[in-house]
Amino acid sequence: MAGSRKLEARRKGFRSVIELEISEDLLAYGKPFSYEKNKIEWEDLAYRSYTPDFITHNNIVIEAKGRFMAADRRKHLAIKKQYPNLDIRFIFENSNKKLYKGAKSTYAQWCWKNDFRFYDKKIPKDWLQEKSNPKIPKRIPFIGKKR
Repeated sequence: MAGSRKLEARRKGFRSVIELEISEDLLAYGKPFSYEKNKIEWEDLAYRSYTPDFITHNNIVIEAKGRFMAADRRKHLAIKKQYPNLDIRFIFENSNKKLYKGAKSTYAQWCWKNDFRFYDKKIPKDWLQEKSNPKIPKRIPFIGKKR
């Protein structure tokens, strides 16, 4: 019985049985409604912290990534925007992996587009021989205006 309701909900364009039941209630009450027609934009106001995987002796932030999820990409773009002097680089298991199933872009292409340096599997020796970046404190407080 529950399986048939799920199928009915899907056939009628709903994502779940409860959505189907709510629509049935609204129809029974004779009340007009729309379903997934509107968009409400909102801002994530949470203040978060990021713990880098590694910081080298010359103050390069190294982030090791097997999977490079959308949330990780958003986070690193936001951090780069807020702290442009941080030198964040990625070591991927495979930088030729697609960003997501069916994507045309790879991890490498994302890095090139967003001006992040990266390498596969290991830290290149030349990164470790670079001139030292400014020292990274143990805690970097949020420098923007909290809303």
